[in-house]
Amino acid sequence: MKNPELFQGKNRLRYYKNYFEGWYFKHSNNDLSISFIPGISIKNGNEQAFIQVITKDTSYCVFYDFDEFTFSASPFFIQIGKSLFSKDKIELDINDEKQNLSIYGTILYSNIQEIQKTRMSPNIMGPFSHVPFMECNHGILSMKHKIDGKITVNEDIYNFNNGHGYIEKDWGTSFPKTYLWCQANSFKESDCSLSFATANIPFGLFSFRGLICSCIVKGKEYRFATYNNSKLVKYEITDNTIGILLKKGTYSLSIKCDNVKGFKLLSPVKGDMKKPIFETINSVIDMTLKKQGKVIHSDTSINAGLEIVR
Repeated sequence: MKNPELFQGKNRLRYYKNYFEGWYFKHSNNDLSISFIPGISIKNGNEQAFIQVITKDTSYCVFYDFDEFTFSASPFFIQIGKSLFSKDKIELDINDEKQNLSIYGTILYSNIQEIQKTRMSPNIMGPFSHVPFMECNHGILSMKHKIDGKITVNEDIYNFNNGHGYIEKDWGTSFPKTYLWCQANSFKESDCSLSFATANIPFGLFSFRGLICSCIVKGKEYRFATYNNSKLVKYEITDNTIGILLKKGTYSLSIKCDNVKGFKLLSPVKGDMKKPIFETINSVIDMTLKKQGKVIHSDTSINAGLEIVR
């Protein structure tokens, strides 16, 4: 639980016939942005691996045989086909003639920025991390880190030297039926990062709207979550914008996202990667953090990730 980057399925596959696990690696540098989602899915014993790719202009999903997926706990890495993913770097070698897709190159990571962890809250899900039957588990591996390197995408060179990245992951049986996720770390003032998600969470015979949000400003994390009595005061979605207001004690955090049209990705339903969802990494996010009504920090980020499922 303290190391959600590790392959969780090793111990869970004996209990679940339907299972998924996916990592999310996002990279940004000025007007460039690209994300990779390597993972596995199992539906009634049918196993497959995949790598999804999303750019500012399009998206791809490349499937692999399950035996092309390997993992290591120490040091941590996963490998799908010829591509390797870790907290230190990614090495890409993706080719799919049917989609006219070719991606290769290496991006190095350094100065990983993790969220705060305690024994009761070993990752972003807090005490819910200890609940064994959650439909979807979520982990934040790095809110922001430095990236260096170049990759080639269909003959276009992406230069990520002195850029920054973000890493998270999900695992379980299905994504929530409804949720909103946004993420940003390309703020004008560089020492700021934000990750927010709210979803309808099934919990036994009941369900509730869950909230998790981490906002890091100048090295200090401000956590807003269901488990620390934070409140989702405002949650409005229009054709053009999304408005969010969170409160915890004397702190408040307002988030405004441009509702930008996304590109198709696949999400799991009982382990099967079949549900189309749409994500953009080209939104703009305005955020304002206050204490007792006084502004602590206010900033704007480009290259923001946004995903809405209603």
